[in-house]
Amino acid sequence: MATLAEDRTGYPVHPDARPPSARGDPIGGDRYWSKDFADREWEHMWKRVWHLGGRVSQLEEPGDFIVHDFRHESVVMVRQKDGAIRALFNVCMHRGNRLLSVSEGSVSGALTCPYHGWKWGLDGVLAQVQDPEDFPQGNPCGKLTLKELRCETWGGFIFWSFDPDAPALLDYLDPIPTLFANRDLETYTRVVWQTLRVNTNWKFASDNFNEAYHIPSVHPQFEPMIDDHYSTTLFEMYPNGHNRMIEKLQPSSRYPDAQQVKPLWASVLREWDIDPADYEGRAQEGRLALQRARRALGPARGYDHFERLTDDELTDQMHHTCFPNLTLTATPEGLHVFRTEPDAEDPNWSTFDYWYLAPPVRGMSEIPTLYGMRPFREAEHSSGEFERYQTTIAQGDFLAQDLSLAVTQQKGLRSMAFGDCYLAGQETRVRRFHEVINDYLEGRR
Repeated sequence: MATLAEDRTGYPVHPDARPPSARGDPIGGDRYWSKDFADREWEHMWKRVWHLGGRVSQLEEPGDFIVHDFRHESVVMVRQKDGAIRALFNVCMHRGNRLLSVSEGSVSGALTCPYHGWKWGLDGVLAQVQDPEDFPQGNPCGKLTLKELRCETWGGFIFWSFDPDAPALLDYLDPIPTLFANRDLETYTRVVWQTLRVNTNWKFASDNFNEAYHIPSVHPQFEPMIDDHYSTTLFEMYPNGHNRMIEKLQPSSRYPDAQQVKPLWASVLREWDIDPADYEGRAQEGRLALQRARRALGPARGYDHFERLTDDELTDQMHHTCFPNLTLTATPEGLHVFRTEPDAEDPNWSTFDYWYLAPPVRGMSEIPTLYGMRPFREAEHSSGEFERYQTTIAQGDFLAQDLSLAVTQQKGLRSMAFGDCYLAGQETRVRRFHEVINDYLEGRR
């Protein structure tokens, strides 16, 4: 990327990126609460895209499985005896019972229906039934198979698709894998795994992560160290509907005191042996000093992965919104993963997943996270209602701040007064996101 042209922010520009632009399709409130619109999304979009199902690390041995429920469908991803991973509909072809009712686990060689005991091999082929001689069509074993779905992996993530004609995963994700080329995501460990049920439409998160305009009012705690001003932020959009936004790790340029070193920024510099006093009156220059310090000191402190990162990757927040419902925010310390999915019946509700993945750091058995220090091992899954979650977290939790606004916005979108969004230029990617949805719904993709 170092050979690419740079834009006004000083960042290299991806060759497939274009400046934020949009047709101007209106964003009406009914997109968020209409059952008819949700059904159209299901029929014309969700059935055609790739879905994030889990982590490869969850499937270590043959028979290990993950179940991913999406709306009224259920998909099981299972490790095969030859090491491959297959995705199968989680439904018995005998009388339609679900085979597995837990989210993950392991089976010994077969998926067994709890209703009549039919056993399906890990490859989906029927292996054993009760009274095989009693079928007029002949013994069904070896003939019937579970319905299989497309299943591919990238970066240690497992993806599946309902569409047998979907493009190859790497083509669908392009250029996201290229943008992550310096990060060995396969080696990252999920140290936080949180699922929340939220009283909002699934599109809120994609809207939210496609802009930084909300940060000053919703996340004021970031002002001393994240530059949310549009003049210093890189905005890119790609043909497949994915986007990238990069914010510099430095005091926000939107404030008159941007060159003053505040306590939070001082602590970041001090952690890497930089004297904050040396940058008083020119606080933003501390970003470049931080890059040099991490380059020089990182490997000795166990951060071997720093050697592969560019200077910008050593400091900045790199937000990738992958159409339609996945956001990957990369920092030098790790990867924040956000996934939202629609409720099976009510478009006013959705599930919000947050994962935090960390690369291995020599000598470090615990990892700093939004929830304090966490052991450097696969996290246990925690789930619940957002309303209860709100009462258990510390003030300043950015997820709680975002989701609280999601709930109140969902209420406002039902008003007859709301007809369309009135967007700033830096929010163009929000409208573009909805236009890509329109393209699917209207058969243009």
